[in-house]
Amino acid sequence: MELNTLWFCLIAVLWTGYLVLEGFDFGVGMWLSVLGKTPAERRAVLRTIGPVWDGNEVWLLTAGGATFAAFPEWYATLFSGFYLPLFLILVALIVRGVGLEFRSKLESPRWQRRWEQAIQVGSWVPALLWGVAFANIVRGVPLDANHQFTGTFLGLLSPFALLGGLATTLLFLSHGAVFVALKTQGTLRTRALGWARRMALPTLGVSGAFGLWTQVRYSVAWTWPVLGFVALALGAAALSVWREREGWSFTFSCLAIAGVVVLLFGSLFPDVMPALEPAHSLTVQNASSTPYTLRIMTYVAVALVPFVLAYQGWTYWVFRQRVTVDELNPALGEG
Repeated sequence: MELNTLWFCLIAVLWTGYLVLEGFDFGVGMWLSVLGKTPAERRAVLRTIGPVWDGNEVWLLTAGGATFAAFPEWYATLFSGFYLPLFLILVALIVRGVGLEFRSKLESPRWQRRWEQAIQVGSWVPALLWGVAFANIVRGVPLDANHQFTGTFLGLLSPFALLGGLATTLLFLSHGAVFVALKTQGTLRTRALGWARRMALPTLGVSGAFGLWTQVRYSVAWTWPVLGFVALALGAAALSVWREREGWSFTFSCLAIAGVVVLLFGSLFPDVMPALEPAHSLTVQNASSTPYTLRIMTYVAVALVPFVLAYQGWTYWVFRQRVTVDELNPALGEG
């Protein structure tokens, strides 16, 4: 395998890690006022992600950094062409992060409600826009001969892209509801399981429609089994949540999101940024860095990534216990 192909696959792995881990963070944020009927319950909901949400965002930084280093042309075209949606995502992530840190600084109900609203908005916006962005990348965008984006923001809001945004939003809502059920007890767990059951069929239907459209219109033959795997994983997640086996449901939900990433990146390859005019497309060949750069990056990744994975795995192990409303001290905050 050539190094540029290897790094295309590694970037797909990084996006998988980000969307699986940050996906339930977004879901928890979106469900905050629905699952948490009282300040203590909302605090409990936030405590489920308090120790891990910032570590989950490292996957996004790493994916962006790897794209910049391995495929600078892809990075430049993507960030210039998708400037407004990516800017909105960045602002939303900042607002959400500030909300998670500042909510518990004062005991004022008004103060806490304002930051809870910020957390919710900061979760809904990226959950929707990431789907819109990836759908446009798979569909193809208007590029000129110099690989410059020539479209507009409104041009990114095609029916296919909006369906992609709806699919990721529903996936993350279901993922987050199951995660809250997995991490809480009593009334909160019951309420989260109830919403996870309600979300199962809409998530399967919309995600299936988006996946089928992607496969038929933009993908290749070998990703058909991947699409089938995603459907089976979503079905197994729904069945598990109906049986109140939230651990298995969360596992299948993670596998479904990972399968969606494989479907999207498999549909792209060997392009990294398809153009509506195929001759102007960016590929793993014409968008990559030099072989020497890719070789150095590979050495660094082999040396450092295992430590990062070990640390994050240790974090999840330390904070594996369920959260209960009664045990929470308001002075401790959400982190």
